Amino acid sequence: MASSRDRQRKLARAKLDRQLARRAAATRRRRQIQAGVGAALILVLVVAGSAWALGAFDSDQKQNTAAEETCLWTPQDATANTNLKDVGTPATKDLPTEGTRAMTVTTNQGAPITAELSLTNSPCAAASIAHLASRSFYDNTKCHEITADGALRCGDPSGTGLGGPTYSFYDEELPTVPSASPSASPAPGQPPTYPKGTVAMIANPPGNNGSQFLIFFKDFTTTDPKYPVIGRVTGGLDVVEKIGALPTVDNGTGAKVKPSTDVTIQTLTVGEPVTGAAPAPSASGAPASSPSAG
Repeated sequence: MASSRDRQRKLARAKLDRQLARRAAATRRRRQIQAGVGAALILVLVVAGSAWALGAFDSDQKQNTAAEETCLWTPQDATANTNLKDVGTPATKDLPTEGTRAMTVTTNQGAPITAELSLTNSPCAAASIAHLASRSFYDNTKCHEITADGALRCGDPSGTGLGGPTYSFYDEELPTVPSASPSASPAPGQPPTYPKGTVAMIANPPGNNGSQFLIFFKDFTTTDPKYPVIGRVTGGLDVVEKIGALPTVDNGTGAKVKPSTDVTIQTLTVGEPVTGAAPAPSASGAPASSPSAG
């Protein structure tokens, strides 16, 4: 017969085993509850995140309009570049993207120069020039350079080559060149990169377009185009050619590119969009001849 001490030991052992079993069961239940709560919380977060992404928590139920924006304007720091002039920014959406807009440049050198700005190929450039023209940005400014590429450079009120508005925009219509072109000379049957009469933007650095533009008075071909084409001259090309023939002097930086006679833009205006008309050609081809050009 077992002694009382042995019975006490067995009872204590059984009690300890029961306690350990209860603790293990409680631990399992606690872990199950925590796992369930965690899964529920994750589900709530996933649902809430999806609802937020779909705009369920947008108080005014606004839809994402980023896809509707036609142009984006990058702010420029006028404190870092004092040659910049703040005249606001154009609209970003609901801009015309088909047809043309007429640009008229009246200078002190003869008859007005007229051009077609392409809304089809360069809607943002056209919108920018129209905006600046509406603010008289170009009026009474000088075309400060006759470039070595055969173009008249205008659109900088400061006359330094560093001026412009307090925003910039990206290139839209850079010319394409044959990939196998071995030199700057055009291949047989290929038009020049920038035919005479081309209107293009110019920026420093390239792709940081503002207000400055070029009007080519002779053909120019390059294997590395940097000037996005925005339109073509339709009238007064003879005036541009006359200006291009002016002697040049040092512009103060050692470059002999400044016209010896001031070439002043008295006014620059942009007309309303014209749809249904033949758009200005793309940058890969020459401007079509116009009976009013020349």
